[in-house]
Amino acid sequence: MKKLLSPLSVSSQTTLLLIFYSCFVNAQIKNGPMVGYSDMKEVMLWVQTEKPAKVKFNYWEQSTPNKKMTTDEVSTTKKDGFVAKIVCDQVTMGKKYAYEVLIDNKKIARDYPLTFQTQELWQYRKDPPTFKFALGSCNYINEPETDRPGRAYGGFNEIFKAIYDKKPDFMIWGGDNLYYREPDWNTRTGMIHRNTHSRNIPELQPLLGNTHHYAIWDDHDFGPNDSDRSFWQKDMALDIFKLFWANPNYIFKDEACTGTFQWGDVQFFLLDDRWFKAPNENFTGNRDYYGKKQLTWLIDALTVSSATFKIIVTGGQVVNPAKVFENMSNYEAERDELLKKITDAKVKGVLFVSGDRHHTVLQKLDRSGANYPLYDLTVSPLTSGPSKPVKAEDNSPIVEGTLFTERNFGICEVSGTLKDRVLKISIFDSKGEHQYI
Repeated sequence: MKKLLSPLSVSSQTTLLLIFYSCFVNAQIKNGPMVGYSDMKEVMLWVQTEKPAKVKFNYWEQSTPNKKMTTDEVSTTKKDGFVAKIVCDQVTMGKKYAYEVLIDNKKIARDYPLTFQTQELWQYRKDPPTFKFALGSCNYINEPETDRPGRAYGGFNEIFKAIYDKKPDFMIWGGDNLYYREPDWNTRTGMIHRNTHSRNIPELQPLLGNTHHYAIWDDHDFGPNDSDRSFWQKDMALDIFKLFWANPNYIFKDEACTGTFQWGDVQFFLLDDRWFKAPNENFTGNRDYYGKKQLTWLIDALTVSSATFKIIVTGGQVVNPAKVFENMSNYEAERDELLKKITDAKVKGVLFVSGDRHHTVLQKLDRSGANYPLYDLTVSPLTSGPSKPVKAEDNSPIVEGTLFTERNFGICEVSGTLKDRVLKISIFDSKGEHQYI
């Protein structure tokens, strides 16, 4: 009997036990880790555990691996989806770091590198650094039990490896970063499930662990399709958004996902086109898109910004004059006000970046009284089903050769001297093959 139960040597049994123990420990991480915002004196790290646990990170400069620093320890809870967000506050400017995750004081190994960086103090010292960032929106991860019947809407998850292989310094998620379904948007449990499920794909993990991430939302990661300020669970949606992303700030604290950050000499303005937005069909009152409060802040912030490029990240298209879907042109008075104020204030270097439309395109708006045109770069979709512009957009100001109607992402590189900075835009398909500049 003993022979039948113990066919392995002591050594073999020990090896199997170690493998089993390793698998058990590694299972403590559900998603991540993810690198959040970066500044000169702080970096935020994010991770989601499988169950309640105590979490902390060790990190060190890559040039001095023996000098490890440790973050504060936090406990994950079911109410917050077992998410931990922890600040690395012993960093210095312009350094590259490696890090590791400790769950209940045990190091959790990942089969890819874990790195982050701090921003450089270049002002008054030298030209701003060269850097590059990724752009993408509309990320649908299939789940048969909640997907609509028929052909799966999402696919090509390998796009995340393609983005990772380009080694961007950071990535901006331009909305519809996940798709709430009917079982999701009425409850905290449903919202946490969707965020967890959409982040729980193996192709995404290396990108999360090595690239800084910033995000806005659009309708599908805010609530139901085309949802607006009337959405009954928007307070909860904002709480969950803040839980699963690691942006550096929220301008209005308890309202909207609006924020801003700077990388090098470029400032990014992360706008919310849902929180204050009037319903598409409501023409009886204020036809708010961003809303007065957000619009006032944006113009003020653009006016005082000294950034070379001022990139406005928003869910829907702004430059496109076609009144289709949820373009800002459907809210004509506020759109006219925004464009006029940018011109009147003589704001330099503005570029709109949008998503939503499930195709990628660059559109151009020539302006009287301004010394440069306004461009709107739409980059979409990541994994959702692609689509083409509709007939009503036949006369839209599309820059020739920039329309791409397959799954894709953008890589933007900023380079050159302070007085001669260049922003180069490249579009890649899901395999990472270059499509156009």
